[in-house]
Amino acid sequence: MESTEQGSPHGYIHRKEDYLKRLRRIEGQARGLQRMVEDEKYCIDILTQVSAMTKALQSVALGLLEEHMSHCLVEAAAAGGSAADAKVKEASEAIARLVRS
Repeated sequence: MESTEQGSPHGYIHRKEDYLKRLRRIEGQARGLQRMVEDEKYCIDILTQVSAMTKALQSVALGLLEEHMSHCLVEAAAAGGSAADAKVKEASEAIARLVRS
């Protein structure tokens, strides 16, 4: 998915390594889930791990959303005009997608 952000660095850049570390951990959880299914582990144990992975992904998403709002959205609001309106709409749509997931 292409970003509409132009010019300035993304708000999460100062925490990029933290996000990458968390995403690598989630990747490991996904591999662990695959092994659990391959090894025919108990359904509830797999579901417990799915829940933990889902919570980890939601945590990353909320962190990125917070970074976006405090950096990109605030910056666009300060500039005003149609760019600000577009950023608010973009953030609202992102929030709606997160709520539906």
